[in-house]
Amino acid sequence: MQTIDMETTPLRDLNATLQAQAEATNQTAWEIVNPKGSHAIAVGLDAEIEVTVKGSTGYYCGGMNKLATINVHGSVGPGVAENMMSGTVIIDGDASQYAGATGHGGTLIIKGNASSRCGISMKGIDIIVHGNVGHMSAFMAQSGNLVVCGDAGDALGDSIYEARLFVRGSVKSLGADCIEKEMRPEHVALLTDLLERGGCDAKPEEFKRYGSARQLYNFNIDNAY
Repeated sequence: MQTIDMETTPLRDLNATLQAQAEATNQTAWEIVNPKGSHAIAVGLDAEIEVTVKGSTGYYCGGMNKLATINVHGSVGPGVAENMMSGTVIIDGDASQYAGATGHGGTLIIKGNASSRCGISMKGIDIIVHGNVGHMSAFMAQSGNLVVCGDAGDALGDSIYEARLFVRGSVKSLGADCIEKEMRPEHVALLTDLLERGGCDAKPEEFKRYGSARQLYNFNIDNAY
């Protein structure tokens, strides 16, 4: 395992080293120590490497990730795994606002709680939260899956498209065009897989599914002024 100490290595050099692994590498395991809440750690990775961050980070950790597995032994600031394409990002602590925003693929696992707008405009990513999520989570979520093992705040799934939302606990309120939907066998099978991937101690039958009522897809003359 290669260790990079952010006490002595600037952020730009750290990311350049990790991004260079996309060309050719036999160094597949990396450890980052003393992150000290720095922003934009391990962004833009494009190789099947494993990166372990020993401590909490600032905003956009793991942004634009492709192929890599990133594990943060701490909490993260806003925008973790923003615009992720593939790979896995695991947060052992809590996540701030808009975790997994616009994510196209891959898996984001948050073992603590997530703040507001978790999964905003998600486009195919799977987000698994062991704790709670804040208000406006899955706002304009287009596709992918959001699993919440705890509770959800106000306006869950506001203006949602075709993403699937699974919540184990209570939902403070549903956003525009988001409704509770039937849990069919295919959804139970999907959720079972997601819970297993996320390392969640929960059963699929404990969850409710939410999604789009599809009432905002077309223009309604009654809404015109």
